[in-house]
Amino acid sequence: MINPLDDPLVLQFRDLVKKVGSGNHTSESLSREEAQTATRLMLSEAATPAQIGAFMIAQRIKRPTPNELAGMLDAYDDLGPQIGEINGPYPVTVFCNPYDGRSRTAPITPLTALILAAAMAPVLIPGSGRMPTKMGLPTAEIFQGLGLNWSALGLDQLQQVLAQTYLGLAYQPVLFPEAEAMVPYRAQIGKRPTLATVEIMWSPYTGRSNLVSGYVHPPTEGRTQAAFTQRGTAFFTTVKGLEGSCDIARDRTGIIGLNQVIAGQLKTERLLLHPRDYGFNGPDPALTTLEDLLTDYQAAFTGQTNEISRSAVWNSGLYLWRVGRVESVEAGFDLAQRLLETGAVKDKLHEVKAAIEAAIG
Repeated sequence: MINPLDDPLVLQFRDLVKKVGSGNHTSESLSREEAQTATRLMLSEAATPAQIGAFMIAQRIKRPTPNELAGMLDAYDDLGPQIGEINGPYPVTVFCNPYDGRSRTAPITPLTALILAAAMAPVLIPGSGRMPTKMGLPTAEIFQGLGLNWSALGLDQLQQVLAQTYLGLAYQPVLFPEAEAMVPYRAQIGKRPTLATVEIMWSPYTGRSNLVSGYVHPPTEGRTQAAFTQRGTAFFTTVKGLEGSCDIARDRTGIIGLNQVIAGQLKTERLLLHPRDYGFNGPDPALTTLEDLLTDYQAAFTGQTNEISRSAVWNSGLYLWRVGRVESVEAGFDLAQRLLETGAVKDKLHEVKAAIEAAIG
């Protein structure tokens, strides 16, 4: 039997585990470069399974620093898929929702994305399938129920569909198998690792974009802003969304961070969206079953007003304004409602479905 300690990469990773896993008083944070190395060794599975599990737990207990998150994002850029810039009239909105989905509130992102695409404001969504420990309903499964099979597309095909229709979903099991190989560790350790934080920050798109990062706890927003500043992420939006997603709530004030990095300096404006001020106050739709959700989506496509469509218009108004498609959030609400009522969103759904089928051949 080969001794794993004879492998210099295993020894290198052991030193990184020791650094972050030495307890409250003696553990140290990794540099950006060390975090990049550690993530590369995990994703390439050069580290042993025991080491990967130990690192995930140690990093979760310690909590990642902005330096470490920047380094982990660097590794994702190195090893993950790269989607080139498309010729669109507005920046691509990249919705970075938690990959492990939703379990309490109905997901709105797929309908919001279709509205934006119908308005010629491109959208890209990274994601995966059902994922531990939450095992919530993921975006890809909703699109699948609507007839959009993103899991059938390779990288070149996704690039083609995004450029043609202004909508795309980067399906991790197909496009980033190295990251998908880390999923079983989540079930085995029973906790979200730091990679779950990376997922709500990472974009495979290399062109001009509005990167939208959802969060639950306020410290996550601060770490995200600091890490993005280090990496020179020029234009991004942070959202205290439903279950940590990019979906803005209607039963409470929306807390939005409008962020831009200029010459290495972060410029942030805090936007508070009060649903009552715009006539959108009400309960956020609960998640019951996928079948019920798809029924509500189909009703919205025909111009019927329901809680799903109201939430989608509420979200679309902000995101259309953020990329410059409209001059105000109110104009965004009006445009989103009009696109639903005229059938333009339903037409976009059919267009995307046809483009996917053509790309598959």
